[in-house]
Amino acid sequence: MIAGVRFVFSGAESGGLAGWSFDAESGAMHDVGAVDGIPTAITSVPTDVFSHRIEVVSIDHVVVMTPSLDRTCGAIESVLGLPLKRIREVGGGVRQGFHRAGPVILEVVERPDIADDEPARLWGLVFVVDDLDALVNEIGPDKIGAPKEAVQAGRRIATVKRDAGLVVPLAFMTV
Repeated sequence: MIAGVRFVFSGAESGGLAGWSFDAESGAMHDVGAVDGIPTAITSVPTDVFSHRIEVVSIDHVVVMTPSLDRTCGAIESVLGLPLKRIREVGGGVRQGFHRAGPVILEVVERPDIADDEPARLWGLVFVVDDLDALVNEIGPDKIGAPKEAVQAGRRIATVKRDAGLVVPLAFMTV
């Protein structure tokens, strides 16, 4: 568990991220089975300190893909009690909605190439690290892109490349 969110990872055959659970302190206070098709649970397990070589400080955001921003954001709001904070029009039929689960941002992305009857699905993660340059140096340029300016002013981000072989899209961001 990182920052009150626990992820259930699976193999490539099921898309990588199979479900999530939230610490009850994130704002969602009752147990649930799913949010717009995403297996979901609420736990009262204390947030663990996650220590490892990469030194992830926290989760910045979790990306959810959906054919319907209104449907998925409505489900997050009604099932988890996490209000929609804002909507961003990206263009080309792509829209983003943002919810806050404690310190973690839930970024819901509506894409027109997803069939209308598809459920929402967990897509990717952005972790916060203390030293992005050291992390990129350790992982190497064949597996991760060079740090660049993030959408968030004053922050930088580096994305793990597809040929790194991960099933779940990952990026790392400065504090």
